[in-house]
Amino acid sequence: MLEFRTEKIKELRQSRRISQRALGDMLGISDRAVSKWETGLARPTAENMIRLAKIFEVPLEYFLRTDIEAEAAKTPVGMESIKELYKIGRGPSSSHTMGPERASLAFREKNKGADSFRAVLHGSLAKTGIGHGTDVVIKKTFEPYPCEVQLDMIEVDLPHPNTMDLYAYKDGSEIDRARVQSVGGGSIVFDDSTEEPPARIYKETTFEAIAECCRREHIRIWEYAVRVEGEGFLEYMQGIWSAMKAAIHRGLEDEGILPGGLDVHKKAKSLFDSQHIDETAETRENRMVCAYAFAVSEQNASGERIVTAPTCGASGVLPAVLYYQQKKRRLSDEAIIEALITAGVIGNLIKTNASISGAECGCQAEIGSACAMASAALAELFGLNLEKIEYAAEIAIEHHLGLTCDPICGLVQIPCIERNAVAAMRAINAVNLANFLWDTRKISLDRVIETMKETGHDLHTSYKETSEAGLAKIEL
Repeated sequence: MLEFRTEKIKELRQSRRISQRALGDMLGISDRAVSKWETGLARPTAENMIRLAKIFEVPLEYFLRTDIEAEAAKTPVGMESIKELYKIGRGPSSSHTMGPERASLAFREKNKGADSFRAVLHGSLAKTGIGHGTDVVIKKTFEPYPCEVQLDMIEVDLPHPNTMDLYAYKDGSEIDRARVQSVGGGSIVFDDSTEEPPARIYKETTFEAIAECCRREHIRIWEYAVRVEGEGFLEYMQGIWSAMKAAIHRGLEDEGILPGGLDVHKKAKSLFDSQHIDETAETRENRMVCAYAFAVSEQNASGERIVTAPTCGASGVLPAVLYYQQKKRRLSDEAIIEALITAGVIGNLIKTNASISGAECGCQAEIGSACAMASAALAELFGLNLEKIEYAAEIAIEHHLGLTCDPICGLVQIPCIERNAVAAMRAINAVNLANFLWDTRKISLDRVIETMKETGHDLHTSYKETSEAGLAKIEL
């Protein structure tokens, strides 16, 4: 059986410098239809397949492959280390500040002889970069050398919504240039890079495969990860948990107004201190979990140090849930780290098979992923079985499907901070439901992750971290 290789359309179109809109005009279809072909969400009709072959002057067979080749192309080849998911850095955005900072550092190191630089931001980086502080972090990274930051709102034919071009100059002449993608969670990809990408140390890429391995070996998910990650991993995770707790502690003491001009007051300390005399246990749980989530999220919005979990914008969910449980049940750091590792495996699955980038798949990829990670972590803390852990994570993602990324003024404040608190509470609810109803579920976690990716690609660009629609249109 043969399958049409939709990725070949993009390859040929870009090599001939034809935009999606121009190709759509040639075929009498919309540029959105062309985009769906190129991302594999739709297939051209037989008539359009023939027309494409004529437009690009290639045989029709150029677009075809066997079903064996097609299946191999769809299957990710392993997963990266969880260390690539949990990163310590400054907010407010893993893709808009941490990623560009890492890219700028690498480009500066490569061009030690340059005396000035220029950065051109495209896509989401251009549309929300000012609000996220992308321009500021780039200029600071290149100091003491001057760096001009330009915003390109026009180019849409990009390899990733978070794309930037870097230029190095010596005595006014260009000596080097590079195109970089900030793909989420602080990770970056240089086009035409000769550097080796992070090793894919996990051979299993689905929850089903990981669960089967755990059953066969009679181990928990976190034990499976420790075996794969090897020496030094537990120490690394201890550092991650320490950084998460430090962000909570700083946030609970911090007061004032968040930077950016929205006049948003920091609320974590107020939430933490607002205990009622006759407060019920349920009310206190809500207040404390939300206070912890606000604490981390407000530190992120202030540009302070946090941990991507899996991103900066969603960094408050997981630590809020785990810190509350540690305080309530007097759990050891070792128990929390085991839960963090379990959460990391879930986040890794989402990152590998879908996305954790708000610019690519909307806020479902950030807050939805964080909620799934927190649900799985909490289920591990409670000692629930594999089926219940899977169901808790599945519920968490399922009920964030379609969530838009629409920050007002491009700032990671409204609605981002409240979403962290709401998702933390939803993670707790997901675990409770999973514990009672696990044997009635109909959908696998792997299928929901796949659906999240499809939903993200179907979301209009204006709802994916561009500040062009939804709540982002509100002027305060």
